[in-house]
Amino acid sequence: MRLWSESDLPFAAAVPALRAAVRDRGVAVVQAPPGTGKTTLAPPALVDLVPGRVIVVQPRRIAARAAARRLATLTGEPLGRFAGFTVRGERVVSGTTRVEFCTPGILVRRLLSDPDLPGVGAVILDEVHERGLESDLLVGMVAEVRALREDLVLLAMSATLDAPRFAALLGDGTAGSAPIVDCPSALHSLDIRWAPPPGARTDARGVADSFLEHVAVTVAEAHSGAASALGLAVPPDALVFVPGVREVERVARRVRQLVPGSDVLELHGRLDGRAQDRVTAGSGPADPPRIVVSTALAESSLTVPGVRLVVDAGLAREPRRDAARDMSGLVTVAASRDAAIQRAGRAARQGPGVAVRCYDEVTFAAMPAHITPEVSVADLVAPALTLACWGSPRGEGLALPDALPIGAVADAETVLRRLGAVDEQGRGTRLGRRLAEVPADPRLARALLDGADLVGRRTAAEVVAALADDHRPDGADLAALLRDLRRGSAPAAGRWKEEVRRLQDLVDRHTRSSERNAREEVGRPPGASTRAGDRSGVDVRDASGLVVALAHPDRVARRTGEVYLLASGTRAALPPGGLHGHEWLAVAEVARVEGRVAAGTGAVIRVAAPLSRRTAELAGAGLLTHSTTVTFRDHRVTARRVRTLGAIELSSSPVRPSATEARAGLESALATHGLGIFTWSPAADALRRRLALLHRVRGEPWPDMSEAALTARWREWLGPEIDALADGGRTDRIDLHDPLRRLLPWPEASRLGELAPERLTVPSGRDVRIDYPAVDDPTGRPVVAVKLQECFGWAQTPQVAGVPVLFHLLSPAGRPLAVTDDLASFWSGPYAQVRAEMRGRYPKHPWPEDPWTAPATARTRRRI
Repeated sequence: MRLWSESDLPFAAAVPALRAAVRDRGVAVVQAPPGTGKTTLAPPALVDLVPGRVIVVQPRRIAARAAARRLATLTGEPLGRFAGFTVRGERVVSGTTRVEFCTPGILVRRLLSDPDLPGVGAVILDEVHERGLESDLLVGMVAEVRALREDLVLLAMSATLDAPRFAALLGDGTAGSAPIVDCPSALHSLDIRWAPPPGARTDARGVADSFLEHVAVTVAEAHSGAASALGLAVPPDALVFVPGVREVERVARRVRQLVPGSDVLELHGRLDGRAQDRVTAGSGPADPPRIVVSTALAESSLTVPGVRLVVDAGLAREPRRDAARDMSGLVTVAASRDAAIQRAGRAARQGPGVAVRCYDEVTFAAMPAHITPEVSVADLVAPALTLACWGSPRGEGLALPDALPIGAVADAETVLRRLGAVDEQGRGTRLGRRLAEVPADPRLARALLDGADLVGRRTAAEVVAALADDHRPDGADLAALLRDLRRGSAPAAGRWKEEVRRLQDLVDRHTRSSERNAREEVGRPPGASTRAGDRSGVDVRDASGLVVALAHPDRVARRTGEVYLLASGTRAALPPGGLHGHEWLAVAEVARVEGRVAAGTGAVIRVAAPLSRRTAELAGAGLLTHSTTVTFRDHRVTARRVRTLGAIELSSSPVRPSATEARAGLESALATHGLGIFTWSPAADALRRRLALLHRVRGEPWPDMSEAALTARWREWLGPEIDALADGGRTDRIDLHDPLRRLLPWPEASRLGELAPERLTVPSGRDVRIDYPAVDDPTGRPVVAVKLQECFGWAQTPQVAGVPVLFHLLSPAGRPLAVTDDLASFWSGPYAQVRAEMRGRYPKHPWPEDPWTAPATARTRRRI
């Protein structure tokens, strides 16, 4: 079917080069801007070159559906005959279908089921530049299949200049990189305008309300002036880019008020198929002008016909993984320059256009050049399971655009091992392969299988189907969402019901397979359950919460004041709604939020269901622990027996700590407070100072008395005292003198009194205390404070541990008269001045002219 030969789309000129590359090499990379027609023309161009079906992978469901409908319309055949599509919950194909559009997840599961892809002649990976997780995996997986199936044609298509990267990945060692088929842009003239806001685009809560108002006003003004600027009789269709669903709804609502008479449509991934088709089908000549407010999905993978005006907020939503708190969330970031160029280009595909950017040139220059690859920032549990079941744990040996981050992969494998999905080598187990069949996160898949035994397969399937889709319940209330879905009043309820039926079938197949395996292994009779579970022990009101908790036991949460504490240790707040009265919640999704919102926790609960404490303990049995918590307070070591569910304390009672626990408590206190937990007696402090001086002067084996050294060696010198603490003793009543002596080196300890005596005998015959320097004083000297008269005739200054003593010579009243470490020099010089000043003040005490011959005394002259 030669659509390209009669098409006026720009890509028609590149089709001959594409067909030649495919015939010559069987692989090619197409580089063509959005709107050139590559998605429409490339698949039928391959149909007569390959014997089987052409599979086209689109990154989004809406794009797959729209592309299939577009191609079916051009062929003049009903959807599902020549061109069809398969997305989650919807499949329109037949035995005659030659081109099938699908999403990445669909092809991943087909590859895991049968890597040979029977009946498939070509795979086209469209929009690979968007760098979605599953799209990146498919690059490596399909390339590996093609290495074994040389007849399989592989085509990658990109709207940006990433083509050389993918050409190198898809090439082979002999022929080199894959050929690149380039299609230049067919843009008409484009008028770029700048409309920066008066204030910031974002605030603590995300996108600022004032900025959304600015975007809406800019849309209204640009729409009213675009007709004259473009020489049109009526205002053109417009496409408005904002980062998320909330912003789409807010801006669309405001634009309806500002531009009456226009058809304002919303476009995002949560819309049902009928609403999406209305946007992508275009409008007729008699229809009012359309203003489509969209998320980023209209950048490249989806064409909105008739657009001649684009208004771009310049923002995007990207996933971010918080490894420390085990949660992921979407954060608002500046869009890439690539994205900004693609968005603006949408206005000039069908004629001259106008693009208005709600920011300035400086902001544009500061934008990142390319989109952030999802693999570098997202949770990798599902991709890691895919790779494990494919036989390439951690992506080893696959030609991936980027290697998986080591830390994120390790965390993902930890989760998968806990689920029993991978073995110690990282390869998929039998259960892992079953979980990979479920179109949901592996944690949800395991909850589906285990929950079916506890609450029934229908309830388990309903919960998992709701959580696996893009539903976002008001007030985070999952139970309310399920009621609306069952009544059919929630968006996409029909798709949800179909998904529920499919998940129930998966449970049935898994049960039959498990029973068959069990009979083969242990002779279990038909009908016997292969998984543990007592459905009678579950309160029916807890059914939804139990399934959620089975998927995420670390997100079981208990209310603590205004916020909830999750078993993982994260604190998060609930949005306004009906869940605030529940003490226990099973949290399905918790996300980071920007700024100090969510009661200051920085995290908000997006989806949750109530459950009882008993059910919480049932689901989180693997996190239940009994431990003794030892604390140090008020100079005592105390202990409590604590039962916890992860970080959630369930019960606590005081107990007597064992010696081991007391040691642990003391070690923790020492690490936090140091030796300050003890009250040093004068004797203990003096001994420590003496030993510190010996260590400073003589070194080993004299022990280091610094805080760090004593803290590190506490087990060597505080052993018996710790036993006293276990019996309820207090650290401020422990005399550290004797414990310190345990550190004395032998036999050197016998010379302690000689090398560092406690007291010094002065010429008067009295023993005077020696004050040793502080432990942390690197230049301190031993000090002797003594009355001047007691040192008459003392010429040689004594030494302690080889360090000259520093004398503080005192008056009869005990006040310092002189400080010296050279007594001979003092008597020969400064003494005369001291004598002249003091003899009149203290006449009763001797002040001889010749201190060398005067008897040393502590007495007055009368007593002498």
